[in-house]
Amino acid sequence: MEIVSASGLAEEGKKAYQAGEYTTAGRAFQAAAQAYRHQGDECMAAEMLNNSSVAYLLANEPHLAYQTVKDTPQVFQSAGDVRRTGLAFGNLGAALEALNNRPEAIEAYQKSSDLLEQCGEVEQRAQVMQSLSALQLKSGRQFEALASMQSGLQGIRRPSPVQLLLKKLLNIPFKLMLKK
Repeated sequence: MEIVSASGLAEEGKKAYQAGEYTTAGRAFQAAAQAYRHQGDECMAAEMLNNSSVAYLLANEPHLAYQTVKDTPQVFQSAGDVRRTGLAFGNLGAALEALNNRPEAIEAYQKSSDLLEQCGEVEQRAQVMQSLSALQLKSGRQFEALASMQSGLQGIRRPSPVQLLLKKLLNIPFKLMLKK
């Protein structure tokens, strides 16, 4: 029987993901996580679980996505890895959102945003803030949604044409409020 290495399992997950076989990818990433954990590499195990969570979300398996990602922010936090803690909270927020747990999803997205801002991950933070804004909008919190979107767009060094337009459009409500 052939033993596949942790990196080999991760590569299998990556190939399945790229082929659009998300459930297969999720399982391969989970197997890679187990292998990394067996080697004593908790951070790489948590990284694989985050990959698994993303794959399960794309496979429309939000419960599996949540189960695989729920403990990973603490693993990265214990290791002092601010960037990956922030990314893990973003993935946790996405899983909670898919489970329609809006209050906890908003909290996870906010933690993610704060950590990504702290470590200078502007582009990643902008993506999280867009997700947060959309969730706030769905929750009837329009003003907060506008503020979140605007905050997310602020530090982007090279905004796309769509982001530039969005920045200009988002300034309109704030300018109108100041005139009153």
